[in-house]
Amino acid sequence: MLVTVCKSLLDDVVARIPGMDGTFTTSALPGGLTNHNYRVTSTSGLEAVVRLSSPQSALLAIDRDAEYANSVAAASTGVAPGVLAYLPDLHALVIEWIEGRTFESADLDDSDTLVRVAAACRRLHAGPRFAGDFDMFALQRRYLDLVLSRGYRLPPTYVDFTDEVTRICDAMTVRHEGTVPCHNDLLAANIMADDEQLWLVDFEYSGNGDPCFELGNLCSEAHLGPDRLEELIAAYYGVATPGKVARARLFAIMSDYGWTLWGAIQAATSELDFDFWSWGLEKFDRAVAQFRGPDFSRLITEVQQP
Repeated sequence: MLVTVCKSLLDDVVARIPGMDGTFTTSALPGGLTNHNYRVTSTSGLEAVVRLSSPQSALLAIDRDAEYANSVAAASTGVAPGVLAYLPDLHALVIEWIEGRTFESADLDDSDTLVRVAAACRRLHAGPRFAGDFDMFALQRRYLDLVLSRGYRLPPTYVDFTDEVTRICDAMTVRHEGTVPCHNDLLAANIMADDEQLWLVDFEYSGNGDPCFELGNLCSEAHLGPDRLEELIAAYYGVATPGKVARARLFAIMSDYGWTLWGAIQAATSELDFDFWSWGLEKFDRAVAQFRGPDFSRLITEVQQP
């Protein structure tokens, strides 16, 4: 049934893509946990990616209108593919096809690559302001309220770390330095490389946020250690000061802790054949290890220093 629905939607979407003339072929693309992605190629030579999103993604605080606006803004910086069409009535976003290689986590475990990623982030962060803001502390609370109110499954000790989250939040506010347009979901699968540059794709969670969340979240998603995080901070800021490193490391903890709830919501609601519960539990275990780790109190102190 899903295949039939998607085929019908694809036909309707392609009919409304500017420049998509003649006949066309489609092929499903791998990945995508909140949408279905398809490569579309027309006989006229135009190639595009069609993303069909699920209406259920609103539970995850995904604003599709903001995603579209931010995708356009990101494309204007040259680090994201252009937007060809936005069809909200069909839950579709159409972007240019990039002929390149999609990263895996191992690709980010490399000093030269981290320099290139930092440069792409700086370029994005210097671009036009995004629609909406991104705050992991607020998002984590929103997710938790949803999970508790609906009785979704939750790691038994999840709420035991509320005090640690409060400590991080309070410490972060001491040296808050404003927000920039951020991607906020830079896992390896959302980074591509062609012969000339890196491309950032999938702006579902984009919004104006703290650049140290961008960097800390990236390292968390790729399972990079503290040394690699320091390299990324140095490449982005020019120097890895203790305060910036602490800020990114604390945001990496919040990334794991917050996205744990994303996994819990998906486990309860998604129809995709994916083990969201184990995915989220792995993140929770990493967060707990950091909450209880020997560096936590030091990071709280260092993030507040000039």
